[in-house]
Amino acid sequence: MSSKPRIAFFTDSYHDLNGVSRTSRQFVKFAGKHSIPFLSVRAGEKTARFSDGSVSILELKRSRLSIALDDDLKFDPVLQRYWRLVKTAVETFRTDLIHVTSPGDIGILGTRIARNLHIPLVAAWQTNIHEFAARRLDKTLGFIPASWRKPGVRLAEERILDLVLFFYKMARIILVPNRELMDMVGERTGKHCFLMRRGIDTEQFSPSFRNRKNQVFRIGYVGRLRPEKDVRMLWELERALLAEGAGYFQFLIVGDGSERRWLERNMSHADFTGALTGEPLSRAYADMDVFVFPSRTDTFGNVVLEAMASGLPAVVTDCGGPKSIVSDGETGFIVSDVRGFCSAVLSLMKNPNLRNQMSLNARSHACAASWEGIFNNVLKAYDTLWDAPADIPYRRALGSSSNGNAARIPPDMPEESKKLWPDTYQSY
Repeated sequence: MSSKPRIAFFTDSYHDLNGVSRTSRQFVKFAGKHSIPFLSVRAGEKTARFSDGSVSILELKRSRLSIALDDDLKFDPVLQRYWRLVKTAVETFRTDLIHVTSPGDIGILGTRIARNLHIPLVAAWQTNIHEFAARRLDKTLGFIPASWRKPGVRLAEERILDLVLFFYKMARIILVPNRELMDMVGERTGKHCFLMRRGIDTEQFSPSFRNRKNQVFRIGYVGRLRPEKDVRMLWELERALLAEGAGYFQFLIVGDGSERRWLERNMSHADFTGALTGEPLSRAYADMDVFVFPSRTDTFGNVVLEAMASGLPAVVTDCGGPKSIVSDGETGFIVSDVRGFCSAVLSLMKNPNLRNQMSLNARSHACAASWEGIFNNVLKAYDTLWDAPADIPYRRALGSSSNGNAARIPPDMPEESKKLWPDTYQSY
């Protein structure tokens, strides 16, 4: 499109503490900064509509029936009750495209509306839901012998992946966070996939926050303490380091979740802070000496980039998205198992010059990952929506769009919609 597209952005996570919510907030900020017409549909404490410059916000209150999928993520099985309200909002906004962040309750609502109004749909693949679910199921069924449990868990993972792919097949283009996923998702869905990495605020995450007062080597982890993050490897790493005779080290574990109590009971060289935000989080990162991230299921790993911006060499696994962030031997290490983690950490403990050089390299690499560049590439991906034959965008179908004409609203518009959007309606 030659002009700025009118974007309706449906995100299942916005006010929370995770990579999707951080990315969503940055996208809204980017849209406001560049005066892009932007409708942000998300969950909130109450159902309300407000605006900030070019950004219009519609928040939907989840019901008491909502199911907790994680510490900071819920799914409301009756969220579709807002169908007419949100559909009206999308119509009156004269939406050119709908962008959903996941197959959650808000994402499903956005997808339904896109299909109903024949609006081009963009879907972002943010999380490997099938792998997360499999890890949790495996832990829940831990009382069953592995010879019986493992085949069932693998089958469940395959079926969940089939369902997730069915959802993404409804999109015209798919945004993915790493090239490995791009190949799999593109092949399994037959859709055009575009790379959408994550950016970083290098002022919020910086070595300048470092204020260490002792010489104990600090090994850091930041993230949810959940089975899918493979955080029990931190305990295995502690044991391996002690077996190698490493003495002056301490883990700093930032985050919360169901695995925290187990780790606290079993680790003897670890401090647990719980979840942190703002400057306390920035200081926690900067006071670490190395960052370890054992997850094999993350599609990107925002925390790895945050650690690198804070001047930390990062040690990650050879599975998933984090390995696409780290340059092995330059900004950190990519390893396959706990022995690899142990060897990498020991090399940094014993060689301060190596750690200092990797620290500089990591910071330099992170500074090149700007949100501006990320979202400008997303806008370029949007342009391809109109390059190939596809569904007619709603605004063109009804003849109500870029010339500034108001959308025509059916006379039976619900009263709740009139209250939330009083200034945009005109009847037939």
